[in-house]
Amino acid sequence: MTVLRLPIVMLMSSLLGLGGCVAHKPIPLYQLDGGSPSVPKQEKGLAVLLGPVSIADYLQREAFLQRQNDGSLMPADDARWAGSLASDIDQLLMRQLASRLDSQRLVLAPATPGFTPDVQVLLTISRLDSGPHHPAVLEAQWRLIDRAGQLRGSRLVHLQEVHSGTAADQVQAQSRLLRQLVEQLAEAIEPLRNQPIAEAVTKPATPAPKPASKPEKPAIPLIEPVRNSNEVLRF
Repeated sequence: MTVLRLPIVMLMSSLLGLGGCVAHKPIPLYQLDGGSPSVPKQEKGLAVLLGPVSIADYLQREAFLQRQNDGSLMPADDARWAGSLASDIDQLLMRQLASRLDSQRLVLAPATPGFTPDVQVLLTISRLDSGPHHPAVLEAQWRLIDRAGQLRGSRLVHLQEVHSGTAADQVQAQSRLLRQLVEQLAEAIEPLRNQPIAEAVTKPATPAPKPASKPEKPAIPLIEPVRNSNEVLRF
């Protein structure tokens, strides 16, 4: 009886161990693909303040959300973001924009004291998602503010990218959409490089006040001697 029980015990232990391995299968973690942007060479290029960058609330989590046929979003069981998606978006935008503008003078908001930007980019990303049967979609709005605080450009953006349906390909599609957004931003910023950010308003020169003239002294009339017939002449 002992001989017959030993194989059964070993078989049950193997099945339990196999079940434990299946239950603890690691979930793949994904990051956005920033491409291969070149390192900017100009240390005194255009000064750009990127941000504040506002990200939709539903994107500020590690869950890899999937768009469903009814429009709802469900977290994927076999994929997650590796860390903060909002932070990944910030880094991708900054590195791509610095490369396209060839400038080392890009700063993420809030700016450090003493940094005076030539252009500030205000960006709102209201949607960035996809699904196994839905394309990747990016919806955003950007505004450009010049050194004088004047609005120099604004645009609403809706971009779409197809993919094969796998989680890895969805991540690549979303990454391409963000790079397309940076391309639009760079094209809008570029014309501001070689022209004054804010036209100076010239005011007519105020004439200098004339010095107060000294009051003229009243003329003293000359008194001439009066000659009369009684005057005695001596020789």
